[in-house]
Amino acid sequence: MDTGGAHGLQVRRGLEQSHADVLTSEAKAALRALAPLDATRRDLMRQRMERRSARWHAKRPIAFLDPAGTIGGTTLKVEDARAGRFAGSEIPADLQRQWIQGTGPATRPGASVEVGLRSVAYALLSGADGWMFDGEDALGQVGAMSLDNQRNLKLAIDRDPLFLKVAEHVAAEMNRWASGFFGREIVADWRKQLDFTTLIYRVRGLHLADRHLRHDDGTPFSASIADLALFVARNHRALRARGASIVLYLPKIQTAEEAAFWNRLLVALEDHLGLELGTIKVYVLVEQIEACFQLMEIRAALSPHFVGFNTGRWDYINSVADALGWDADFVDPNIDAIGMTYGYMRNYEDRVRRAVNTPDRNGGCALWQGGMETNIPVGTEQGVAAGMARARAGAEREQREGASGKWVAHWKMVHIVRPVWEQAGAPNQLGRPFPPLTYTEDDARGLRLLEPAPRTIRGARDLISVALQYGNAFGQGLQAAALKPADFFGDDDVLYLMEDMATGEIRVSILWEWLHKSAPLTEADAATGVHAGDPFRPALFERLLGEEYRKLLVASDRDVYEVSKTTTLPVAREILDALVRSPLKAPWFVDLLNLNLGNHDLEVARKRIRMYEDGLGRDGTRLVANLDFEAS
Repeated sequence: MDTGGAHGLQVRRGLEQSHADVLTSEAKAALRALAPLDATRRDLMRQRMERRSARWHAKRPIAFLDPAGTIGGTTLKVEDARAGRFAGSEIPADLQRQWIQGTGPATRPGASVEVGLRSVAYALLSGADGWMFDGEDALGQVGAMSLDNQRNLKLAIDRDPLFLKVAEHVAAEMNRWASGFFGREIVADWRKQLDFTTLIYRVRGLHLADRHLRHDDGTPFSASIADLALFVARNHRALRARGASIVLYLPKIQTAEEAAFWNRLLVALEDHLGLELGTIKVYVLVEQIEACFQLMEIRAALSPHFVGFNTGRWDYINSVADALGWDADFVDPNIDAIGMTYGYMRNYEDRVRRAVNTPDRNGGCALWQGGMETNIPVGTEQGVAAGMARARAGAEREQREGASGKWVAHWKMVHIVRPVWEQAGAPNQLGRPFPPLTYTEDDARGLRLLEPAPRTIRGARDLISVALQYGNAFGQGLQAAALKPADFFGDDDVLYLMEDMATGEIRVSILWEWLHKSAPLTEADAATGVHAGDPFRPALFERLLGEEYRKLLVASDRDVYEVSKTTTLPVAREILDALVRSPLKAPWFVDLLNLNLGNHDLEVARKRIRMYEDGLGRDGTRLVANLDFEAS
């Protein structure tokens, strides 16, 4: 790709030809306009690692900002942000009611355009108020999936004839399923239904590098900038012509300074495209504990564009475990015990709802979108009934707590969960009164509050089995996959859950925590000879890893693709073993998965793992480059 000037970019061999409809002249111009800002992003990521290292060495927890200080990258005072002394964004009409937002990518691994478009059709015909098409945690990265994702979204936004053909067929399939499950159809007029759902796009986080673009000097290029430029530059006219908002989800933000950098990117892109300031609207996923210490500051830093927060459970748990990796006394329980009412999660959710309901200078508040419902209504009648009851109960709790809506991970869940908000009736809960935010040491302690809960061999098997399966699925291009622990394969009373990168991350973090902090197990286990109070030792981890791995090797193709057992599954095991055993805790599982995409050679995997660990240990550098990049 010839972007010209000092900020030239290279594109991987062959993609300018195969994806000319994505890498258009307008898209290239937007990339060129934003490319100079990538140096600031890299500096912010360096600062992240330095803060993390400093906390670990000083054994110091995260704290609130100095109220007299200024938010990095802005002229805003921290105390003014906390008091709402900034002009927030208005909530556009198509975001006023977002009872249910579905999530998922707009393509599938190895799929033709027509097959990939089915994912978009299911989403836009689902009856969800919004659909977050994922460029990050749920989108596979094998081949050119990130570009395929962009291609399919434009075809759908433009109502291309191929997309309309696919949508008609998908509507019929959805109605056949609904007639059997609900006793009624759910799509009355498929053409009209396509305009019901607000289309939202999640860009990749600032910590990720794009696999298909890099700077002329070989430096990895920002995945965030690539996603932002390609989506907005190619779709803003069609969306605005239809009266639809341009809406993004911004993930993995850790500080208000990073939010201010996102605002700088958005303003630069709006200026480049001739859009009015604030045209692009953004939700922020509160997935990082450090962000929870700076919620109002983040709102203020993004104020021309910000519309709401989302409470993403899994990534947040991972960030807490990582931020407190230095603290020998902080040890999480079984993953299924850490729900939204558990200790530090309860306090996190409470701070988010208080932050969005703090009025800005004009009296405006922001939206709170609740967390993910991962259940899928597939299994035995008894299993599905129990799973759906849990899903409705979770939705009812979030609605009572003040959320204006929630997420679901599969289109089949939309009509199961949406009635909770339909019955409440109000389009949102903007401005519902909650106590004002405070910034005390008790507040800080609440964000790392542990409560008694089980820590068991069964919990360890869950962590290991699903982490292995997730790493394997990632290698196959399925960054969102329906998984469950191997001991429940064949038991349809135990439902599969939609797992994405976030659930892989937290399983690795908790296993690292248990191993390196000698976590005491709370229950005896006859099969392993473990007694209550015994610590989780390396020999026990090695035994369980071997046992769970062997279960996957003999599993049916329904649960573990046969072809993966000699390709991606051994590499997934190597990565998991290395990450959990290493005394130097890696910040991201996804780093090593990305380094080994397309690699099925164990010796190569081991070499890349060593390269990553060497950089991390030497100066905190994360190796994020695509090691298989071939330039045009």
